[in-house]
Amino acid sequence: MQTIDSLGKYTFQHLLENSVKLFEKRPAVSFTDEKPITYGEFYTKVKQTQKLLTNLGLCAGGNIAILSPSSPFWGITYFAIVLMGCVAVPLLHDFTENEIASCLKHSNSKALFVSKKMLAKVKNIEDMETIIDIEDSTIIKGNIINDSEVPAYLCNEEDLASIIYTSGTTGRSKGVMLTHKNLVFTAISGQQAQRINCYDAAVSILPMSHVYEFTIGFLMFILNGACIYYLGGPPVPRTLLPALAKVRPQFMLVVPMVIEKIYKQKVLPSLTKAGLISRLYNNNLTKKLLCRIAGKKLIKTFGGRLKFFGIGGAKIDPVVEQFMKDAKFPYSIGYGLTETSPLVAFSSVGKTRPGYIGWQMEGIEVKIDNPDAETGVGELVVKGENVMKGYYNAPLLTKEAFTQDGFFKTGDLCTIDKKGWIRLMGRSKNMILGASGENIYPEDIEFVINQHPLVSESLVIEGENSSLVAYVKLDEDKLNAQMENEVKGDKTFSENIQDMALELSDAFVYKKEELLNEIKFFINTNVNRMSRIDTIKAVSEFEKTASQKIKRYLYSIQNNKKDEKKE
Repeated sequence: MQTIDSLGKYTFQHLLENSVKLFEKRPAVSFTDEKPITYGEFYTKVKQTQKLLTNLGLCAGGNIAILSPSSPFWGITYFAIVLMGCVAVPLLHDFTENEIASCLKHSNSKALFVSKKMLAKVKNIEDMETIIDIEDSTIIKGNIINDSEVPAYLCNEEDLASIIYTSGTTGRSKGVMLTHKNLVFTAISGQQAQRINCYDAAVSILPMSHVYEFTIGFLMFILNGACIYYLGGPPVPRTLLPALAKVRPQFMLVVPMVIEKIYKQKVLPSLTKAGLISRLYNNNLTKKLLCRIAGKKLIKTFGGRLKFFGIGGAKIDPVVEQFMKDAKFPYSIGYGLTETSPLVAFSSVGKTRPGYIGWQMEGIEVKIDNPDAETGVGELVVKGENVMKGYYNAPLLTKEAFTQDGFFKTGDLCTIDKKGWIRLMGRSKNMILGASGENIYPEDIEFVINQHPLVSESLVIEGENSSLVAYVKLDEDKLNAQMENEVKGDKTFSENIQDMALELSDAFVYKKEELLNEIKFFINTNVNRMSRIDTIKAVSEFEKTASQKIKRYLYSIQNNKKDEKKE
């Protein structure tokens, strides 16, 4: 375990030089189907990239953007940028063309590292002075203006390291300014959740442009001389499963949707199928035993050596978490925001408590601001070395983000019990005030909705006249399979293929409407009176952020009205 005593200062320079000194010959980063490069080779490539930037006329103080999926090149590029006194501007690779253009302009980026696949998403290339292919360092735009050595630069803890643009669930993206100290402090402090050693390996499936993956899934590993493997493509089963079997990682980081999908589509059906298994699963005495067996199979799916399965980025379904707890699956919960680099609270493997996000990270302060006298619910606020410097070129937004006594306002409604356990209730902006003045947390209703076997995801918002509206994404595969079985089982079903298609289509529409009414009944019989749904609607897909949270603001009643006017 590396500490600040090992590094001397909270900077990327001190972190990398310490790792190269200790782990020079150890593997550092790699694609899953290639040979890893060592820490020594990593450092050499960082210096080569710095020389290229210097020869292109870039120097300390400039902002340089990165637009690329996660890869070994991404980490090398980031270190090259910040070690020469520049500021890295990571852009999410699923940003739209307009979002990319807006972020590049707002950040005043002088150069852009981009992957071949992402180049087509860059609008107005003529506005960029320098563009470099991140994969092979080819100069796409720009000219070598000199051939000189990289000027020596000594990184300071308060130097700006990153401007990170969030595409949050509430709308407008903001440039979060994070310093060397913010990020390195969090990487060191994150070891409270789990120790890492130089023989450990991780398979990365989340975007490095997201601070959760960058700090916990990359920086914490580089700090300790471990190796990170990248897929080189999206984490679909055909590429992920062979990679897991080959690498057999001890570590993985995911967002809740990943494990929730596995539980709902693979685990739960196997435990509730008809027969003896279903009866045993419904018996409290044998349920945990079955979960334990399922947990062992799940660990085997992830390569068999998994010891830390970090879940963060959003609130997890407590039913899924209870399964992991009963299964003794090695999961950990992390909570935080981009503005907090990101870690604020965590519960480590074997010490989790379903429904809670854990306890605060050492070295920072948290408290509940303006708690409700009866429930104790209030906004969680944070102060510490992990908290951002502010929003880029937005002093008013920065001022609004902090309390009078300097605590960052997370916007999350929480409670903290006497033992320090923090419970996340929901976003303060999401909370709905009921007709009688009661507080309604849509996330709680969504957890109920998501228990329905034919619902993949859901979203609850406030409708007109204090009504509640639920949007649901149905599991189309299950619904189609169910429909085909029902229609084919009908003796009067047409033998003509064309008629068959029409009949199936009509039956599907009817079944879908019937199913929505059934789901509404399911919800309203499983929630309290104030949380009953008035209207339910089906959606084909939800618009999401990088951490797979639904962009709630797109589904608000105000946006719906705007859409109606356009039509």
